[in-house]
Amino acid sequence: MNILSVKLPDVGEGVTEAELAEWNVKVGDIVKEDDVIAAVMTDKATVEIPSLYGGKITWIAGEIGDILAVGSDLVRIETDAEAVAEPGAASDQDDETSEPEPEPTPTPDAPPPPPAPEPTRIPTGSAPPRAEGTPPLASPSVRARARKGGIDLRQVHGSGPAGRITQQDLDEFFARPSQPAGHGGRVARTGTEEIKVIGMRRKIAERMALANARIPHITVVEEVDVTSLEELRAGMNAGRGDKPKLTVLPFIAAALSKAVVDHPEMNAHYMDDDGIVVRHAGVNIGMATMTDAGLVVPVLRHVESLGLFQTAAEISRLSEAARAGKATRDELTGSTITITSLGPLGALATTPIINHPEVAILGVNKMATRPMWDGSQFVPRKMMNISASFDHRVIDGWDAAVFVQRIKTLLETPALIFMEE
Repeated sequence: MNILSVKLPDVGEGVTEAELAEWNVKVGDIVKEDDVIAAVMTDKATVEIPSLYGGKITWIAGEIGDILAVGSDLVRIETDAEAVAEPGAASDQDDETSEPEPEPTPTPDAPPPPPAPEPTRIPTGSAPPRAEGTPPLASPSVRARARKGGIDLRQVHGSGPAGRITQQDLDEFFARPSQPAGHGGRVARTGTEEIKVIGMRRKIAERMALANARIPHITVVEEVDVTSLEELRAGMNAGRGDKPKLTVLPFIAAALSKAVVDHPEMNAHYMDDDGIVVRHAGVNIGMATMTDAGLVVPVLRHVESLGLFQTAAEISRLSEAARAGKATRDELTGSTITITSLGPLGALATTPIINHPEVAILGVNKMATRPMWDGSQFVPRKMMNISASFDHRVIDGWDAAVFVQRIKTLLETPALIFMEE
């Protein structure tokens, strides 16, 4: 039998390491060739790793959330197969992979005496309150500590002489508080929970920290009257036939694609390490999508070439792939500008964080019917705020305001979106 290694393969161009996202095997499992043994994550794309051999798993490389270098051992398998030509996978690894035999424990001539039982101590905090008017016995330092901690000394059992409350009694009371005497049956909750940040959540944290640390944000919030847009959307949906239903997002994507024609500086990447702004001709819009694993950004490519119903179909396809965890690496990379929306749960205004290395992001807030003054009376209008953030290193405040006003005009007069220049 040989002990052969399955190494972490190259999972993408320029990728040197990946995070363990899922184990499909454990030590002792029997696998077949091409069985999926693990999944790794890099750049928000999850890649399944198949086994190169059939046999018994004797070793696995760490826990979920660990970072592995490309080319390092992922698992080791006891197998009859011939080794694939790769360095470090020789069969003489048995000594490294075998579990060491436990050393025999010397048997004493006589069994050791059982340990003496610890003195029984009445748990503090479990005793009933002292009767009203019965002052607890405690030193000034104990009383001062109790006052600072918000503790009623009548609730603390004293273990000292004549029931005197000691510092050790307070220690136990703080460490193991029982049902505190409260009002209406209310009970204080204690304890903490540690949750390791791994997988998608760690990737999101890293990208948010990068964007916040390197990009000085400026955010412009504008109110938009989308009454006409909603009327147009309702009319198009009524006669759509078997075409996908239009939400507001395809219209916003179309307006954004139209607006960057006059403002190409917004559809760009700022390569700050090189001091270069790269402007893109094609409009590849990142669509921030909430999934069970966290926020991912599938990319709607070349919006300038799509019709509204095509855009709606592509948004639906990408969202479903992202939520199912089946979006490919190509579908999650290459955006030039991003839209983020919380839908009906959205607030009046948000401050979106830019998707580095982009220079702009458009946030869509919730829509509501509000009374608006038309010059002679208040009339109900469907209103929606948009929040756009910009990289202030390369986008000036004036240019940001002009760009937002252009989007506002397009959304308030949707016919302009479809007019040729």
